[in-house]
Order: sequence, then C-alpha cells, then structure tokens
Amino acid sequence: MTAPNAARSFQPSTTHVFHRQLQHDLPVAVSGRGITLTDSQGKTYLDASGGAAVSCLGHAHPDVLAAMHGQIDRLAYAHTSFFTTEVAEELADVLIESAPQGMSHVYFVSGGSEAMEAALKMARQYFVEIGQPQRKHFVARRQSYHGNTLGALAVGGNEWRRAQFKPLLIDVAHVAACYEYRDRALDETPEAYGQRLVAELEKTLEALGPENVIAFVAETVGGATAGVLTAVPGYFKGVRALCDRHGILLILDEVMCGMGRTGLLHACEQEGVVPDILAVAKGLGGGYQPIGAVLAQAKLVYTFRQGSGLFQHGHTYLGHAVACAAALAVQRVIQRDGLLVQVQERGQALQSMLQSAFGAHPHVGDIRGRGLFWGLELVQDRASKQWFDPALTLHARIKRQAMAQGLMVYPMSGTVDGRHGDHILLAPPFIASETELAQIVTLLRRSVDLAIQDCY
Repeated sequence: MTAPNAARSFQPSTTHVFHRQLQHDLPVAVSGRGITLTDSQGKTYLDASGGAAVSCLGHAHPDVLAAMHGQIDRLAYAHTSFFTTEVAEELADVLIESAPQGMSHVYFVSGGSEAMEAALKMARQYFVEIGQPQRKHFVARRQSYHGNTLGALAVGGNEWRRAQFKPLLIDVAHVAACYEYRDRALDETPEAYGQRLVAELEKTLEALGPENVIAFVAETVGGATAGVLTAVPGYFKGVRALCDRHGILLILDEVMCGMGRTGLLHACEQEGVVPDILAVAKGLGGGYQPIGAVLAQAKLVYTFRQGSGLFQHGHTYLGHAVACAAALAVQRVIQRDGLLVQVQERGQALQSMLQSAFGAHPHVGDIRGRGLFWGLELVQDRASKQWFDPALTLHARIKRQAMAQGLMVYPMSGTVDGRHGDHILLAPPFIASETELAQIVTLLRRSVDLAIQDCY
C-alpha cells in the first residue's frame, strides 16, 4: 500500500543510511584535524560549533587517539553486569575529584539523552527507596531541551519536538525559562526578574502539591533550543532554596553547557549552586567516542545501597572501555593544557569580536553567552524584537550559506516559543586560536548577510 501523501516524484536516494533529513544529500566527511573538517571533494570547513557543542578538543587530537588505540589493544568491551574496568574506575575518580560538593559516584552512559533518562529514573527510584512513592511529578522549563528519548523529551519544553509524540509522553509541568532578552520588564532589575521566576515555580509546586514532586529539571545554561540562555543573578540560588524547602531534587542538565564549555568545568559553579543530580556528555568525551555520565550526590547512592542495593536501569554499552579511555584522555588534556583558563580568555575575545561584527547589526537582537558558548538571536526589527516569518526558514538559509563559505555553525528556529524566532549557536573547540575565531566571525557575518538578503 502506498504511504499517505507519498511524494511519488521523489528521486531514489543514493544512500541506504536513514539520515535525520531525507530531502537533500549531505557532504561526506573524510578527515578532520584541529578545528577543521574536510569532505570528499577536498573542501575544508571551520567547525565553529563543535558539531553540536561536542568537539571541545577539535579533531584528531593525538593524545586522545593514542589513548583509544592503547585501550583497544588491552580491552575494548566488558559488560557491566559482569565486570568493571580499570579505565572506567579511573575516569570516575577524575570526575569526582572535580565534581560539585557532595557528588560521590558517576553512572556512565552513551550520550546526553541517555544521561537525562537515567537521571529521571534515578530521581524517581530515590523517592521509592525512602518511602515516598507518591512523588511522581517533574517540573521543567519551557523552551528547554533535554534529549530525544521519551522521558527526556517529556521534560523538555520545545513544543515543535514534542508535538507529534505528545500522546507517548508523561505529563510534566513547565514554567517559564530564564529568558531575560524577551521576558524581563523594562522597570525590573535582573534580580527581581529572577525572583519572579522563582515565585512562578513555587506557585506551580503548590498547585501540584510539593510532596508529590520528584525534581525540578533545568539546563544550567540553555542550549540548542533557545540559543544559549544564561541565568540572571540569584535565579538558581532561589531555585535551590525552594527545592530544599520542599525536599525536591534539583537535576541540572549540563550535557551541552558543561565540562568546560562556559569557562569552568561545571556551569553550576558559576551560579553558586550544587545539584542533586548532574548530567554531562558532549564535552566529556569530545566526540571521540559516544559517552555521557550522571553524577550523583552521596545521599542518593547511600540510599540505594542501604535499600534495594541496585539501580533498576541499564544499557548494553554502559561504561564502554574505549569510550572511557577517550573521555579520560580528553579530561587530562583539558587539565594539563590549562584549557579552562583558555576558554575564559578566548571567550572574552570572541565576545568582543561578536559585538564588533554584530552589535549594531539591524537583524541581530541579542548576543549572549559565556566562555566559548555563544548565541545570536536574529530579529526582523531590533526595536520591537519582531522575529522573521518562520516560513522564510532563515535558520536553514544561514546554515546553507555558512556551509558554502566553509563554516559550520548551529542555527535553529523556534527560539521564542518552538515555532517563532531564529538563532545561531557557536561553540568552537577550546583549542581555537584568536586568529581562527576572527575567521569564524568574518565568515559568519558574510553568511548571515547573504541569508537575510536571500529572504527579500
């Protein structure tokens, strides 16, 4: 039977890979070195977004490659229901040494969505273990992104991603994101705005019954969906205090913004708060192998150990030895080469470059970020903050123009509410030089201008 609305004139594909988009061919990446990738036609691209904020050390870093080769020669894989491995134990030790206060254990997974899924289940099981099984609600924020597995998608607040899968998702209450550019009133201080958001969260908890709530879930710095939303001063401290008052866990998602991306190893350090559960991924392994992790407070681990004695969750590739070896090498390079300080310094330089190139641009409404994690929000009119018509697909035009210029950036639509608005996300590798950052900004300005011209 022919599928409904099938495009009968669609040309046969040249690939058997089920790509995430199916209506045009992708270039074939064949090599990478430093902050560049090269395709099969010999064209090179500056990787200004680290893929999806993944490639913190760029491509083909010799120390990481050597660590992976060495691990393969010793042991590639052992299932975690039978064995632990030396490299997983060593990586966990390294992560806990630098973890937020009170974190005692690391649960390894294969990526960010898996990390968030494990965090949600860990939080629920904790309350079952301590005799509070009535706690069943999660509260999260609109315009958040926590992954594409069903649990992570449910807590995520991007309506476009959620819409067609909504019948499959658990009910999650969503409150406003900390979106100062659009939502802070003109007569409101940043601190007062943050407290207004905390008050909204408290009202939501009261409506649900705080004794029925498992956790509040948030990206410490908003990522792909809303284009690098940094919190106003005091917001997360207010959230932490509210959670503590009601015995609710705080789950922070630092899959994209963590592991050095904002200039400190954990973005929550910059907010002065410690979560109960912390999810990390992308910058953990730098893209050299699929890996993510959940860092848990000692009180959770102690409760599990004294209760059922197990975490009722698991996947085949947990703690994969080669992935752990790659991540361990990435973290050692970051520490050895002082790259967190470099991220701070390069971040200041990039901010200055972006302000110079786009600060007075008629179609850039906001430039926001921290470290080497920056977002540009595009507007049709700066004064009114009016967005471009979604039908123009400005984000896609920018991506096409950037690729044509030999530049990889991460543009997205739906910035404002899941449908309206466009932004560009930048997350260059930590090793990028100031000369390379200047090249990125020059090519980005050209790409944005060409894409906007193409709209008229």
